Amino acid sequence: MPVIVIFAILFVLVAATVFAGVKTVPQGQEWVVERLGKYHVTLKPGLNFIIPYIDIIAYRVSTKGDVLSIGAQEVITKDNAVIITNAIAFIKVTDPTRAVYEIQNYEYAIQNLVMTSLRAIIGQMDLNRALSEREHIKARLQENISKEVAAWGIYVQSVEIQDIKPSESMQKAMEQQASADRFKQATILEAEGKREATIREAEGRLEAAKREAEAQIRLAEASAKAIGDISEAIKDNDLPAVFLLGDRYINTLQKIATSPNAKLVILPSDLPAAIRGLMGKG
Repeated sequence: MPVIVIFAILFVLVAATVFAGVKTVPQGQEWVVERLGKYHVTLKPGLNFIIPYIDIIAYRVSTKGDVLSIGAQEVITKDNAVIITNAIAFIKVTDPTRAVYEIQNYEYAIQNLVMTSLRAIIGQMDLNRALSEREHIKARLQENISKEVAAWGIYVQSVEIQDIKPSESMQKAMEQQASADRFKQATILEAEGKREATIREAEGRLEAAKREAEAQIRLAEASAKAIGDISEAIKDNDLPAVFLLGDRYINTLQKIATSPNAKLVILPSDLPAAIRGLMGKG
């Protein structure tokens, strides 16, 4: 009976030892093996064998793509504006050995590295550029991060800027500035409209005055010519002149008589004598 028990115990120990030496690594993982406290080998996906009790599985590292969320943080731009931004980093472990031995916690390190680089990049830009050049920030951020984490055996697939916006106080200031700019623009447009209208009105008056002056000049020239022609025609004969002046005199009296302000019109008894008097002939 004791012999059977001993054999049973030995069988269990052997089976446990064999089982401990056979390792099946799942797809998407790589296991780091240490022998007597020192790195020995990295087990790839599939069936692997190690020496029980001497070799131990120190780390189980996922080689699948991972997503690291970078929390929102306040960043000060070059022109002292405060904006809030956050990001997401897509990473993949390419060398599990360096990922576990070169850095204490690569996920935490990458998160802080992204935050630091993001502050440095945006700090070199003014507010307008920071809000409009998201792709530029993303490209520079990925470039900076990739260089740093390559020594850790990690590949940065992409870094995406989730959100980038002014802080609440900055948004209020921008709204006030935009409102002031719109009011200023409206005032300028109104002033320009009034100025243009004034200029056009003055130009219209000037043009009208020019035309009126030209008309008066032409009228004066026509009158002078008519008087000259009449003087040449009548010479010493004053009858035509008396007739013309009498006709104009009568027309003028008719206009006065028909005026609403006219109360009384007095006609001379000797109209021809009056006309001759106007001509300076007694």
